[in-house]
Amino acid sequence: MTTQNPTSAKRITRARVALAVTVVLLAAVDLAVKTWAGGALADGHSVDLGPVQLRLGFNAGMAFSLGAHLPAGVVLGITGLIIGALAVFTSRATRTAPRSTQLALAVILAGAVANLIDRAPDGVVTDYLHTGWFPTFNLADVYITAGAITLVAVALTSGDRTE
Repeated sequence: MTTQNPTSAKRITRARVALAVTVVLLAAVDLAVKTWAGGALADGHSVDLGPVQLRLGFNAGMAFSLGAHLPAGVVLGITGLIIGALAVFTSRATRTAPRSTQLALAVILAGAVANLIDRAPDGVVTDYLHTGWFPTFNLADVYITAGAITLVAVALTSGDRTE
């Protein structure tokens, strides 16, 4: 059994708390915007913002409506298991991963948690960002995508550079 340096343990605890706060705050922002969209756009009203239009939609499936024909409980269960695994991975990453990786994982987790919370009551996720050429999506989806892109960028720009 290995013992941890008390300073290191405090640093890891602070990092985990900071990541948890990040997840909660980002998820809260997404859920607040979804609540606003559900009220402001419910009558079919849309808002043109140039390249993006605010238009209310609902997704019973996962990414790109995959699994939309599955029972809501199955979709909730699958996403819940994935989120649980991601939360454990993110927590463990605070020991060794760079802060950019930790933050990217927290942003992905925030998006996933927000979509799960939104889906829980009625089996659908509220979407409101519409481009006309891409499926309608929401801020949580932006979090997930931005976090994934950041993880790829960090992976491509870090590591040993042996020449």
